[in-house]
Amino acid sequence: MNAAPAKVYAAWTDPEKLAAWFGMPAKMQEGSLRAETDPRIGGRYRISFTGIDGEHFQVGGIYRDIVPDELLVMSWAWHSTPERESLLTISLKPDGAGTLLTLHHEQFFDQAARDGHEKGWTELLGQLEQFFAH
Repeated sequence: MNAAPAKVYAAWTDPEKLAAWFGMPAKMQEGSLRAETDPRIGGRYRISFTGIDGEHFQVGGIYRDIVPDELLVMSWAWHSTPERESLLTISLKPDGAGTLLTLHHEQFFDQAARDGHEKGWTELLGQLEQFFAH
């Protein structure tokens, strides 16, 4: 990422910044994305939006481990399938003037869930790069 680790960390933990880059605009109603964060071990986060078809989506979880500007480990579950909780780890390392971001998402319910999230994360990380380009 073309930003210092502190800025990348803030993009994941500051609700306004998270709402500015997260989401898939072609699949959601404009202005519907909301983010809430409580970035501390045991704190919760929630991201919600309304799809273009009017369906409401919400994903969230609990922060399991946090090292400011370096690490976020959190549970991840969609409100429609809370029993399918997975684990998301985001590691940040300084890399010249930027940040090497490593995203590891594991413990998926099945292969289809893994494949869907891989596609989604690829798109979202591209949007995060664009967020720092502005």
